[in-house]
Amino acid sequence: MPGYCRYLRICAGTGSDHFQQYPGYRVVIRIFTAMVYDPEQAATVISQTRNWVREIVIGCNFCPFANREVKKNSIHYQVSGAATLYSAGEELLQECLLLDRDPAVSTTLLIFPGGFAAFHDYLDLVAAAEKMIRRKKYTGIYQLASFHPLYQFAGTAPEDAANYTNRSIYPMLHLLREAEIAKALSQYPHPENIPGRNIDFAREKGSAYMKMLRDSCL
Repeated sequence: MPGYCRYLRICAGTGSDHFQQYPGYRVVIRIFTAMVYDPEQAATVISQTRNWVREIVIGCNFCPFANREVKKNSIHYQVSGAATLYSAGEELLQECLLLDRDPAVSTTLLIFPGGFAAFHDYLDLVAAAEKMIRRKKYTGIYQLASFHPLYQFAGTAPEDAANYTNRSIYPMLHLLREAEIAKALSQYPHPENIPGRNIDFAREKGSAYMKMLRDSCL
């Protein structure tokens, strides 16, 4: 099992955050808990996520562009021990910076094996991540896609097989380059039909089959 570390981060600040006063300084104190994965544990999570990409995303053709990126080895997998919105946002920012400096990386999957297990907590993470994208002026440059083991589209029942189009083995944030998305969509006939086709496929297979296929990736 992953270990747990408790961090105390002290930052110079001048905002309205809760702070403790020290002579000559205003400091913001943030305490957050993070899980620490050793290399073997992280490698296992990445291997399982690769299985999910191969068996579900590509195997079910949920993303017709994914196979090309797998063959190019252009997907970056990052295991995160973040357990708070703040620490997760910091790690997502690092993934943005990686894309900034490395054009060979087309997309990145930030994986949270031990965090945001409740779907409502994960939705808070997605909202915070999208806010960070806007705040750091990455709008129009990078785009987020969301995947979670308990993903549920608005207006659907939890047992609806359609939810398995976005149900992953772990909570994760998928960061993509907007320019590459636009280029791929421009070369694909009727891309607007992809979501509906995926839902039809999942419902035809049924929830039991889709769950079995997803869980086989672990």
